[in-house]
Amino acid sequence: ILTHCRRLEMEIATALGCFVGFAFGGLVFVAYKLGLLYQLFHKTETQSPRHGGESVAEVLRAHGVKFVFTLVGGHISPILVACEKLGIRIVDTRHEATAVFAADAVARLSGTVGVAAVTAGPGLTNTVTAVKNAQMAESPLLLLGGAAATLLQGRGALQDIDQMSLFKPLCKFCASVRSVKDIAITVRKALAIAQSGTPGPVFIEFPIDTLYPFHLVSKEFGVKNPPKGIMGKVVTWYLHNHLKNLFAGAWETRDVSPLPVHIPQATDNQVQKCIELVSRAKKPVILLGSQATLPPTPADDIRLLVHSIPIHISLAHQTEQEGCPEGSRPCGLTMVVCVPGTVCDFRLSYGRVLNRRSRIIAVNRDKTQLLKNSDMFWKPTVAIQGDAGSFLLRLSKGLKGHTCPEDWPQSLKAGDVTKEKANRGKADEKTDRHLNPLSVLHRVDELMADDSIIVADGGDFVGSAAYIMRPRGPLRWLDPGAFGTLGVGGGFALGAKLCRPESEVWIIYGDGSLGYSVAEFDTFTRHKTPVIALVGNDACWSQIAREQVPILGSNVACGLAFTDYHIVADGYGGKGTLIGREDEDKLDGIIKEAQKETRQGRATLLNVLIGKTNFREGSISV
Repeated sequence: ILTHCRRLEMEIATALGCFVGFAFGGLVFVAYKLGLLYQLFHKTETQSPRHGGESVAEVLRAHGVKFVFTLVGGHISPILVACEKLGIRIVDTRHEATAVFAADAVARLSGTVGVAAVTAGPGLTNTVTAVKNAQMAESPLLLLGGAAATLLQGRGALQDIDQMSLFKPLCKFCASVRSVKDIAITVRKALAIAQSGTPGPVFIEFPIDTLYPFHLVSKEFGVKNPPKGIMGKVVTWYLHNHLKNLFAGAWETRDVSPLPVHIPQATDNQVQKCIELVSRAKKPVILLGSQATLPPTPADDIRLLVHSIPIHISLAHQTEQEGCPEGSRPCGLTMVVCVPGTVCDFRLSYGRVLNRRSRIIAVNRDKTQLLKNSDMFWKPTVAIQGDAGSFLLRLSKGLKGHTCPEDWPQSLKAGDVTKEKANRGKADEKTDRHLNPLSVLHRVDELMADDSIIVADGGDFVGSAAYIMRPRGPLRWLDPGAFGTLGVGGGFALGAKLCRPESEVWIIYGDGSLGYSVAEFDTFTRHKTPVIALVGNDACWSQIAREQVPILGSNVACGLAFTDYHIVADGYGGKGTLIGREDEDKLDGIIKEAQKETRQGRATLLNVLIGKTNFREGSISV
């Protein structure tokens, strides 16, 4: 009996010990979840005037960010004010999509991450198309968005929606900041992810209480008439504790320097195999995609390679929204085709232009893009998931001293000359009314400065420009990319002019696409970013009408008007000029005057009334 009692005592003691242990562990866990443990070691500075926007600005400055594009809103004001104080230029636009398009252009031209900041709710929903465009164009972009206060999300606060679900399909990384101390590491992480692997957009939302100073946030958290009794005390304590968690350790010194960026590279064996394939080829061609201009390889190095490597290189223009670009059609005749950074989507007829008898070298950072449609129309001989620019430099080094048969590149160049002569002939034809658009494009191309950047925003008129206007160098032709987005013109031009203030920046607009961003002439005026807009005004959505009318027999929704867009530019502080057939002999002088106006700091718009031609007849827009 005594032994049994002692055993029972031990079991009871063990049970009590376990109960106490579990209870203590539970209390520790609850204390951890409520932030009480963190508060023991990290001070909440209730008297500090600092705010979360300062933490954002410090990280951006440490990463070399020079511009933040925005449309102002109360949710994000602390970010904008702090950035300005640290010397980061705040550029406000007339539409949130324009802010993101401008950040996209900066990312492409500067080799850094483009940054846009917009307010919560409709401010963010207005950016969705532009963010998706950046995703498909592989532009490293950071979108900073406001949000409802942490405790008010889902409770009917102003402009409160589930923003995270909206942007997760569009961005490589999405995060919602829950305390001020997390701002620096979250922004650093987002910037690194935006540039690593296949570049793309990232999104961070900042609840409004993570951005404003303690004394202002505390006023909002205060309960004017708390419930009486124990429940009132619990609610008051919970709100006070939540406030302390928001700011605990907020102003401790933190690392704001850039995190490492991972860029995949081809292996030595892969490069050597490609060198052997190309060196044995009788008809090698490189179809160069825009991914080849991404860091770490300088765009000028790619330019030198294009002129020095003994292989015919075609640039894969991303402007033709009609299938295979002209420059790629010789590919079906070659023995070795190298497609670094080029995707076999609609622009290469889904790979059907690549002859199955050819040996194909595909290089892309993204595995999905690398092998797109390879299960149907083409098969890579060598598929490399790696950086296209670095691969090309290593390939060029391995081919040093190698030459391919001269008759091959000469035959391709002869084909280009023939097409150019045909285009010139089309430009000399008279249209039924107004000016021949091809003639206008040729004359602008001849007078355009050698350092010009061309922004393409439109359908039919821009499709013609892609055949006629010569990009002045790498990263001097900006178009939306594979998404075919209308409306990029104002934002792309704004970002381009800020990055390259010494260059002429031309926007080639259709009269339809101009409507998306003509209000940004106000932005060009206020921020002293003079650009030249060339508008092909045919009073029609011609890219659609060219197939809708003959196939379906109706012009419904395709008609516009010969609107006085030049007067709109004047109203926003720019200089607008109307150009019709009666001005044909004066066209060169008008173009030169527009260039002079921009050099003097004034944005200009050339409203060119154009007629119809059968150039690119048969092109389709789907």
